[in-house]
Amino acid sequence: MNFYTAIDGAWFIAIVLIWLGINAFGSSRISSGYHVKAFCNNPSEKEKKIALTFDDGPGPFTLEVLELLKKYNAKATFFCIGKNIENHPEIVKQIIAEGHLVGNHSYSHSPFFDFYNAAAIAEELQKTDSLLEKFTPGKINFFRPPYGVTTPSIRRALKITGHQVIGWNIRSLDGGTKDQNLIFNRIIKRISPGGIVLLHDTAAHSVLVLERFLQFLQQNNYKVISTEELLNLKAYEIDINPIDQK
Repeated sequence: MNFYTAIDGAWFIAIVLIWLGINAFGSSRISSGYHVKAFCNNPSEKEKKIALTFDDGPGPFTLEVLELLKKYNAKATFFCIGKNIENHPEIVKQIIAEGHLVGNHSYSHSPFFDFYNAAAIAEELQKTDSLLEKFTPGKINFFRPPYGVTTPSIRRALKITGHQVIGWNIRSLDGGTKDQNLIFNRIIKRISPGGIVLLHDTAAHSVLVLERFLQFLQQNNYKVISTEELLNLKAYEIDINPIDQK
C-alpha cells in the first residue's frame, strides 16, 4: 500500500511541476498569448518596415532618443511609466508634438507588479492613462506589461480597462547589459519585415546603440513606421460626440 501511495505521490508532484513549468513559460513569454493576446509583430508585412518601441521613460535620455529619431526620420512608440510622467510631463508633451505615440507601462513598474490583484493593476493603468491623456487626443489603448510578464490578474484587469497589449519579437536586452556590440548584433540578427523592436530610453548605451541601429536600417533600406501603421491598430480611442459636430 505504501508503495502505491508513493507512486501516486510521485505522479502528483510530477504533474504539478509540469503545470508550474508551463505556467511560468507562458507567463514570461509575452508572444505566447498564454494569458492575454499580445500583438508582437505583423507576420503579413512583406516590405522592409518595422516598428520601434521604447520602455521605462520618460527621462533625460528620452530627449536624446527624440533627437536621433528626428535625424533619421523615424517614428516610435514610448511606453511610459506613470511616476516618470509625473516627473517629466514636458517630455511627454514633446514626444507627442514630434509625431510619436505613447502607451501605458504601469504607474510604478514595481518588481511585484505580477503579484498584484486585478483591482490594483487596473488602478495603476487608469492612473497612468489619466497622466498621459493630458497630452493625447483620446483614451490610451496600448499597454505593455512590466517585464513583459502576463498573469491571470492582468487579464482580468484588461477586461476592466480595455487596453490592447503590445509586445515585441526583437528584444535588445539593453536593460540587462551595457555591451553595445552584443545589443546591436542581437537586434540586427533578428531584424525582418513586420518586426517590433524593444529598446529603453533610460541609458546612454541604449542611445548609442540606437544610432548604430538607425544607420543600419537606413543602409539596408528599412523604414521605421509607427506601431499603429504596422499593426493596423489605433493607439488612442477618440470619442467623437455627435453633438460637438453640429
